[in-house]
Amino acid sequence: FGRMKPVIVVHGGAGRIFKEREEGSRAGVVRAALRGYGILKQGGSALDAVEEAVQSMEDDPHFNAGCGSVLNEKGEVEMDAIIMDGKNLDSGAVSAVKCIANPIKLARLVMEKTKHMLLTDCGAHLFAQAMGIPEIPGEKLITQRSQERWKKNLEPDSNPEEFQKDLGTVGAVAIDSEGNVACATSTGGLSNKMIGRVGDTACIGSGGYADNHSGATSTTGHGESIMKVVLARLILYHMEQGMSPEMAADTALDYMKTRVGGLGGVIVVSNSGEWAARFSTKQMSWATVKDDQLHFGIYAGERHTKSVDEALISESEGF
Repeated sequence: FGRMKPVIVVHGGAGRIFKEREEGSRAGVVRAALRGYGILKQGGSALDAVEEAVQSMEDDPHFNAGCGSVLNEKGEVEMDAIIMDGKNLDSGAVSAVKCIANPIKLARLVMEKTKHMLLTDCGAHLFAQAMGIPEIPGEKLITQRSQERWKKNLEPDSNPEEFQKDLGTVGAVAIDSEGNVACATSTGGLSNKMIGRVGDTACIGSGGYADNHSGATSTTGHGESIMKVVLARLILYHMEQGMSPEMAADTALDYMKTRVGGLGGVIVVSNSGEWAARFSTKQMSWATVKDDQLHFGIYAGERHTKSVDEALISESEGF
């Protein structure tokens, strides 16, 4: 029937993942990938799958998105998110949003219920209200860890740059059985960032890009560097020139490193169902499911493989 085999790839952020958080990061990306794959397996859309996977990580305090987001200089959570449909290049994004649990849901609504692509701050807030998205108290999103790190970064001799290496933007890309691709990315941004700072995540072509003609990608890492090279679009450009997802990802990451000194990570799926998870940082938590096989890792060269059935069993037993 010429139906595609569905594929999903997710990342939980590139940077440095502290030993005591590895377990949680691995479990979190695996859970997200399995959830997204569950939707694809039932014939669901790539769009629904990436939204579901990202929502799962927004709800997980191990990641810098939704609950667990880092704090800005004033000690508040301000979040950015984007989603994109490879079929018609429709996209929806929100930036600097506060007091909602799942910015990715709001980004999807921007895409589907407005003529616009990006809503920010109080405009996004009014739109969320109009759409009936429940508002939650800001402190509900703040974990003890984010709070401690924020305080540490306020100390006169602190170096927030040092802590920003542990970034944790989350993202997902997928191809569904119809051959449509999609991407989604969500983040709390940089620790102790200026109020109103928006990074790459909400910017189309930087934080993510999806086009059925080539594939889909979601990025993570130093936002300003990613924006300078428009990383997500750059990767797809290389694929349009005939590179494999892995080669395209490495070439683009290498360019970002040599040209602007920026480090990051990316996940990619091509329109033929090939995938890659690559990074120039020390680590990036990632997971993918293809052909009912789950693959996941955190360190360069690390790749575990399990059957989906086996993974779902240990998932229900709580790892």
